[in-house]
Amino acid sequence: MFGAFRASGVSQGGLLWKARMKMDLSPTQKANIRKRLKAADDVVMKVQQSGVECNALTKLKAEPTEAQMPAKDKYTVFSRSFKGYRKSVHKVPHFTKVAVPRTAPTGF
Repeated sequence: MFGAFRASGVSQGGLLWKARMKMDLSPTQKANIRKRLKAADDVVMKVQQSGVECNALTKLKAEPTEAQMPAKDKYTVFSRSFKGYRKSVHKVPHFTKVAVPRTAPTGF
């Protein structure tokens, strides 16, 4: 059909989401995640060394560093709606720009 009602990939059930469905990340994605976590740890350490005191810094000091985190917490996040209660970090919208929690609820 031609015109406004012509068939398209989206209307015929084509690929809508470009995010990978698999839970595994590529080695490059994992390396970039570790790099971002290390950079965030470095910033927290430098702010702490400068002598600044605030509630946000106290909370950040209680979080584990990148070296202390297990791989499960680095590359997945807790999600109540996903099977197994974990989803890959690349499924979090703008995960490179928002703070992804470094710890999950106990038991997950």
